[in-house]
Amino acid sequence: MAVQQKPKTTIPTAVEEHTEILVVEKELEKTVEVKPKKNNWDIKDRVYVISDIHSPLTYTLQSKHSVRYPLVWFDKQTGNQEELRYATNQNSPLVSEQKGQATLGHIIFENGILNVPKEKQNLQKLLSLYHPGLNKKYTEFDPTAEAEDDLDELELETQAMTAAFEMDIDQAESIVRVEAGSRVNKMSSKEIKRDLVLMARRNPSLFLELANDDNVQLRNIAIRATESNIIKLSQDHRTFSWAENDRKLMTVPFDENPYSAMAAFFKTDEGVQIFRSIEKKLK
Repeated sequence: MAVQQKPKTTIPTAVEEHTEILVVEKELEKTVEVKPKKNNWDIKDRVYVISDIHSPLTYTLQSKHSVRYPLVWFDKQTGNQEELRYATNQNSPLVSEQKGQATLGHIIFENGILNVPKEKQNLQKLLSLYHPGLNKKYTEFDPTAEAEDDLDELELETQAMTAAFEMDIDQAESIVRVEAGSRVNKMSSKEIKRDLVLMARRNPSLFLELANDDNVQLRNIAIRATESNIIKLSQDHRTFSWAENDRKLMTVPFDENPYSAMAAFFKTDEGVQIFRSIEKKLK
């Protein structure tokens, strides 16, 4: 009688086991459901402000779509337009997501401000996400962004004030002359410094722009030289000449400020020598 042989059992190698594990992992990855990303929408009280500083005491923002006054939102993902409507008894401002009878509400800004509590999520989402008037007719007040803007302005003002206090009197005079004109000639050095600091505090960006513009100081030299009768400008404002001998220095290009043209001339090879000569005579 023949003895039935048992089937041989094969022991998988380490490589085969590793391969099987990888295959199982890949199958599991296919079956795992990819969860959508969490919405970044924060549930909180929000404040909205009319963009126009001259807004009326009471302003009513459009709150529903009509044929005459469309109120729609364009969905970039689907390429469709969604009709908008503020309904106090609905959870969504999108008409397509509203169900049943809608109780329409008004959106009214008082003194240019609208406070919307966190309980009114439908109104908040209409104003913050969908309404076409956002950042045009009104903006959402952001305390963090407001603080950052204030800090930037304070840093700019500090920089301008520091530069004003450290600036020498000649450069200070050239900057103050931009606003004061010929009146600066009758001002003392203390008055010039005072007006300079006030200018830096009132409009720091303009002050720093003028402080970094070497043409401003060159213009001032040209004006002082003319007022001191070192050089003279013809009546038609087209020619600069030496006052002592009427020798022509330069012709002002058509439709250009004569002193701006003279400042540009001072930077040329010929103008540098004239500038140095004028500087010596002004001292």
